[in-house]
Amino acid sequence: MSKNIYIIGVGLIGGSFAIELKKLFPDSNLIGIDNSKQNLISAKRLKIIDTSGTVNNIINPFIILLAIPVKSIIEILPNVLNKVNPNTIVLDFGSTKNSICKSVIKHKNRSNFIAAHPIAGTEFSGPSAAHHGLFKNKNIIICDREKTNDEVIDKAIKIFSKMKMKVTYMNSISHDKHIAYVSHLSHLSSFMLGKTVMDEEENEKNIFDMAGSGFESTVRLAKSSPKMWTDIFDDNKVNVLKSLSDYIYNLELIKNLIEKSEFKELELQLKKTNYIKKILKGINYEE
Repeated sequence: MSKNIYIIGVGLIGGSFAIELKKLFPDSNLIGIDNSKQNLISAKRLKIIDTSGTVNNIINPFIILLAIPVKSIIEILPNVLNKVNPNTIVLDFGSTKNSICKSVIKHKNRSNFIAAHPIAGTEFSGPSAAHHGLFKNKNIIICDREKTNDEVIDKAIKIFSKMKMKVTYMNSISHDKHIAYVSHLSHLSSFMLGKTVMDEEENEKNIFDMAGSGFESTVRLAKSSPKMWTDIFDDNKVNVLKSLSDYIYNLELIKNLIEKSEFKELELQLKKTNYIKKILKGINYEE
């Protein structure tokens, strides 16, 4: 009997995971669920999914992945957990974890659920952006592992390992705190750098004529989905505000050093920050 795999959200992340699952389970039945009919049409045309369905029509699921915005996960997840078998693996790939975990803490089938965050992605979205190898050598963080059945966890880890992913564990509160700094803040910074330049430059051609690879790489994240990131900033508001306050403090510090022509101290601060090259060496981090 073929395995029913449900992909809720057939964009970049969900679509790429579906591609990997099809390679691992070639006889499986990949069923896409998405609010966008166009996404479902594209995903089927690209052979990412075999057919489409709805949450209410989930039957005998082997794996259910929720790769949709955080607020939508919170809304849908309890109903998804109502559809599981004892051995069903339910995953969410949301960028925040604590509110999602809290939403099903008392659900009778909570032990089937794995709160996971693959540290992978690009600035592109939709089924056409999905591709093989997106998750290779990337970290996947599993939160509140003790809440999930050991057999479900073991099966999921085997799948992640076959995809060449590196598994780490964290509690959901710590995850949301740290991800605000290393991911959410970088997206905010990218959006605001793009806004600052666009506000100043009335002639867009000047931006493209003068912009080098440094500017392009820094604002790359500003191409990401505004709706998705607004949801993330909303859900992780407290941690995002803390990281933003710290960032503004350091911007003000550098601004004051330049104003006072304290360039030796400025160079010292830049040298201290330059140490990040050693910290990040060998880390393939992308969100």
